[in-house]
Amino acid sequence: MNKEIALLDLELTPKKMQRKKPRGIEYHISKKVGRAVGDYKLIEDGDRIAVAVSGGKDSLCLLKILRDRLGFIPIKYSIVAVHVDLGFNCMRKSILIDYFESNGYTYHIEQRDMFKGRSHDGISCFWCSWNRRKVLFETARKLGCNKLALGHHKDDIIETILLNLFFQGTISGMCPRQEMFGGKLVIIRPLAYVLEKDTAALASELALPVPACSCPNSRTSKRTYTKGLIRELEKLSPNIKTNIFQSLSRIKKDYIF
Repeated sequence: MNKEIALLDLELTPKKMQRKKPRGIEYHISKKVGRAVGDYKLIEDGDRIAVAVSGGKDSLCLLKILRDRLGFIPIKYSIVAVHVDLGFNCMRKSILIDYFESNGYTYHIEQRDMFKGRSHDGISCFWCSWNRRKVLFETARKLGCNKLALGHHKDDIIETILLNLFFQGTISGMCPRQEMFGGKLVIIRPLAYVLEKDTAALASELALPVPACSCPNSRTSKRTYTKGLIRELEKLSPNIKTNIFQSLSRIKKDYIF
């Protein structure tokens, strides 16, 4: 059932938003999110944010963190969870809908059949992510959102830097803040400073409804290979992730051409 709750603002009164500050791993993640928000001006007063919720651990953690922070930070904004249903058999949107409704989230389900007539073997990660992103752009605009929050974390950014270098021959990554369409929509990545192991720990602690399956091409993807390569490099240099992450802000222009 594609049920959509009325888009109620989450700029609630102090009494209605009396949430306790997070503790433990959630506090650790929330603190890093707050640092990223401050460093890159990701969230500002009056923002209406579409939070892209794939159903995976990272996006569900981001959704919870962004809502919980409304209870104790001075910035006032509203959020709506947006799930793009691409038709994966293992992604049961009914589970996500139950989670959204039982936890009082404003949400929207966008149904698209992009895989019709295509085999999974002929679909690349780039094709899938780009088409999903296009739907998210359209949906955010339709819902009146000026920002789109994606669940990419620090590990995603690190892997992307290497993927672009190895397979595209470019030096680039994922920006924590990226303006699109002349600034009409801004992509934000509040988990930019958060490691994947931390979102995994929080998802487990909260028993988030993460599906037991993944992309059918995930085991053979270049990203999976790069993730394994980084694990091997960590054995030689424990700080390898931080070094890669910081490299794009430490470019020595005298040594590039």
